[in-house]
Amino acid sequence: MAEAMVIDGKAFADALRARLAEHAAAFAHQAGRRPGLAVVLVGDDPASQVYVGAKGKACEAAGMASFEHRLPADTSEAALLSLVERLNHDPEVDGILVQMPLPAGLDEQAVIAAISPDKDVDGFHVINAGRLAVGQKGFVPCTPLGCMMLLKDRLGDLSGLDAVVIGRSNIVGKPMAQLLNDANATVTIAHSRTKNLADVVRRADIVVAAVGRPEMVRGDWIKPGATVIDVGINRLPPAEGKEKGRLVGDVAFAEASAVAGAITPVPGGVGPMTIAVLLRNTLVAAYAHAGMTAPAGL
Repeated sequence: MAEAMVIDGKAFADALRARLAEHAAAFAHQAGRRPGLAVVLVGDDPASQVYVGAKGKACEAAGMASFEHRLPADTSEAALLSLVERLNHDPEVDGILVQMPLPAGLDEQAVIAAISPDKDVDGFHVINAGRLAVGQKGFVPCTPLGCMMLLKDRLGDLSGLDAVVIGRSNIVGKPMAQLLNDANATVTIAHSRTKNLADVVRRADIVVAAVGRPEMVRGDWIKPGATVIDVGINRLPPAEGKEKGRLVGDVAFAEASAVAGAITPVPGGVGPMTIAVLLRNTLVAAYAHAGMTAPAGL
């Protein structure tokens, strides 16, 4: 069997961001302002600082306004909630993202609940989760929505396909399963307690791995010709003489590539889609807040 097609998430995300920039310019012309994303960072977690910086640059590159709020690690929950409330009422802000994880002592669920569901471009608010569950329009978490875009681009109609999602987090696994179900796939959510996990995965036409364990999914778990979406990003211990270990996904890429029909790499697969979809959600929110109809295809 031929080697799997590598799904280039970076190229797809770049094309999406280019389209979003065109739509953002059109919105700014009509509305008299740019779509705006507020990002709140509490503390000095190095990875979070990198993510926040990347989001700000992506906003500006797409012609959107970026409002960064960097707060010290000892910020009180009351002060953080007060900032979120101000952003909820700020007409220049269409989307609000509070970067996780928060420092110890701050209640992440309380902070998420304080964000207006109509500005919750991360899609984590319980109201948006409920909207997704019952088939209403709302914001979907960025990573699973990006995965769906890649799947539909690769496969087209997903009706009747057998899909296995490994992982049941509120951020990826559960919304991913719901999106696949809404696309008329037959969906199994697998997890650490699933019996005979390899056998469950082997029957799947679509495998979405989002479990956070490096290279857990082996090549002999994959059905020949299946499409594999690897959400995981894990850094292995450094080899001798190296400062950093290499990045790998939740799937053993080389093994799976010999069997699958298509597969996302790590890095360069799902990762770039997350920020692109965050921009997409922000633009959708901007059109809604301005009382305008969003362009078809967003």
